[in-house]
Formats: sequence, structure tokens, C-alpha cells
Amino acid sequence: MDIQIGDRLEMKKAHPCGNRTFEVLRIGMDFRLRCTGCGREFLSPRHNIEKHVRQIKREEL
Repeated sequence: MDIQIGDRLEMKKAHPCGNRTFEVLRIGMDFRLRCTGCGREFLSPRHNIEKHVRQIKREEL
């Protein structure tokens, strides 16, 4: 899966705040994501993120 820093991911499951979109801050074995609703940052394993992604939104320059 081609996920890059700065992408916005729409997930199948919502964050506890009710938002479904997250910004990618760091990639590797773990992803650091920021909820675009409440601003909370968290780490999650790559396989969990890739399994729950519904759509990747990338801003083209």
C-alpha cells in the first residue's frame, strides 16, 4: 500500500471523537497518525492501519 507522509486516511472505524479521517505524520513499522477532528496523536502498527484504510486522500502539488 502506497501511503506517504502528509496523506489523509479515511478509516473504516471512527476515532472515539467521531471523526474518521487521520493525517499521516510518520511511517515505518508503526504509523504516527493525528486525528483531524480532535488533534490527538497516536502510534499504531502498520498492518492494523493497512487493514482498516477505506480511502487515501493525497494533496497533489
